[in-house]
Amino acid sequence: MPLYEYACHRCGKTFEVIQKFSDQTLTVHEDCGGTLERLLSVPTLQFKGSGWYVNDYAGSKNPSNGGPKSEPKAEPKKTESTPASKSPEKSSKT
Repeated sequence: MPLYEYACHRCGKTFEVIQKFSDQTLTVHEDCGGTLERLLSVPTLQFKGSGWYVNDYAGSKNPSNGGPKSEPKAEPKKTESTPASKSPEKSSKT
């Protein structure tokens, strides 16, 4: 559940409340009865380093782009098909 930050206009107190997305915004401060304003705050979730997205989900095959490194695929060997036994052709003279 998200953590919301509120500020009271009457007493100036700032506090945090854990609420569901579907919960109504608080309008009255329980301590002093003043009106509340929900503040915007910076999220605390940070991704550092090479990142999970680049390593696991990116579709780029170019390693210089930060995409996953892919090894070249080995091409199948081509073999010439030869008959198992070569028998000289018989010419029938009639």
